[in-house]
Amino acid sequence: MAAPPQFNMPNKLLALLPSADYNQIAPDLNHVVLPRGSLLGEMGKPIKYVYFLTSGIGSVVATTPEGHRAEAGLFGLDGYVPTSAVAGAEINAHDVGIQLEGDGYRMDYDAFRGWMEGNRSLSKVMIRSLEAFSIQLAYTAASNALHDVTERLARWLLMCHDRVAGNEINLTHEFISLMLAVRRPSVTTALHVLEGNGFIKSERGHITIRNRAALEEFAHDAYGRPEEEYRRLMRDLF
Repeated sequence: MAAPPQFNMPNKLLALLPSADYNQIAPDLNHVVLPRGSLLGEMGKPIKYVYFLTSGIGSVVATTPEGHRAEAGLFGLDGYVPTSAVAGAEINAHDVGIQLEGDGYRMDYDAFRGWMEGNRSLSKVMIRSLEAFSIQLAYTAASNALHDVTERLARWLLMCHDRVAGNEINLTHEFISLMLAVRRPSVTTALHVLEGNGFIKSERGHITIRNRAALEEFAHDAYGRPEEEYRRLMRDLF
């Protein structure tokens, strides 16, 4: 399936492009359905495609030499992956996978590199997005060091909520424990705290956001600054 007209493009980065630039690159965008568990990039293997999600949620997962894994960054229709393609990197430094099923558009790596060299508008948007994603990664590292598990979970749920339609998020305890790099019992306890405060409703594999404003207040400074920076970086680009 070819890329839709720009006014129907849900990916925020592609929607930001001047229409003439979007129309130039659109023939190189191919629609893909992305079930949960889809790998968009494997650590140590060549980058084949650059992906622009239009729905769903994905994660960049860092793996230590001993095989420990934790989420480094979260993305959805706000960005693209792998971000290292902007710098001309040809090998994936991390695993990149889909955690909440969705769909999107992908572009061959070589075509992406060609457009990065040949289309200044695309290059500008991609570089701004890379900076925004870098800020998210930095705040994830800070949150992991400074906030308790319940605040980190609140932040993470808010970030997921930003990237889905509606208030329903289908996530298992096992997946959340991987993303937060904590044991599953810690996730269960944190979910009980958030549910007991009326912020969410938690069922097996399913979380409903019930009080977004209160959840943000509970998260304190764990959430908000990267989101503000994303909006600032994407404002008035053209």
